[in-house]
Amino acid sequence: MTLTPKPTAELELTRLQEIVAKLRGPDGCPWDQEQTPETMIPYLLEEAYEVVEAIENGNQDELKTELGDLLLHIVMQTQMADEKDGFKLRDSINSINDKLIRRHPHVFSEDNSHAKRVEDAVENWEKVKKSEGRQSWLDGVPKNLPGLIRAQRIQEKASRVGFDWNDVSPALDKFHEEIDELIVEWRKGNLQRAREEFGDVLFSLVNVARLMKIDSETSMRQAIDKFEARFRALEMVFKNENTDIEAATLEEMDEVWDRIKHKVKYRK
Repeated sequence: MTLTPKPTAELELTRLQEIVAKLRGPDGCPWDQEQTPETMIPYLLEEAYEVVEAIENGNQDELKTELGDLLLHIVMQTQMADEKDGFKLRDSINSINDKLIRRHPHVFSEDNSHAKRVEDAVENWEKVKKSEGRQSWLDGVPKNLPGLIRAQRIQEKASRVGFDWNDVSPALDKFHEEIDELIVEWRKGNLQRAREEFGDVLFSLVNVARLMKIDSETSMRQAIDKFEARFRALEMVFKNENTDIEAATLEEMDEVWDRIKHKVKYRK
């Protein structure tokens, strides 16, 4: 019996490229044909967040599928670029290969760029990035990242040059200081200043989380999931008791909320 060898990753990637090219071709799919790099942005972001959700759920089958969906977007973007004689998928792969080697001198170079600690590796990475022509240590953080993620990345980059506290205590003090300033401006009725101070509160809280080794964005998503699960359970209680939740008082809803808040699992 002759065994058919399993397709390699290279062959499957080539097959995906051929499929996408056909979908974009003259006899392809009308929807795929009319897409542009810009129109694909919302779908690309959605797929990236679905990958994050699969990772957080610890579901390997789901992660396998979602990574494939994300890969489709990479191939689609490079296909559209190739159609305009811009660049090909292999150019993107070559670019990241070169970048990884260049930014890991402690692994691929024979010089003295040793890195025995994570901090050393990060320092090497940032130094090489700076030598590539970036004007500021803060360069490279996309402005359209979600606010909590961008705040944490900016703080991490500032920390690389020592602009940071050694522990969380002063960061907590700064957080409370920002809250006090927010309260003062709100009580003055100065909405514009209150809005600015509220941003400072959020930024300082992200800093506290970073120093506590907590990812702010992940914590926020978990808090939202927890609230959603509990509120849905709240609705179900009123529905099962044939009570109109819209007619209930806040005190009545709080009583039910207290009953269910320790019982509801909020992770998907």
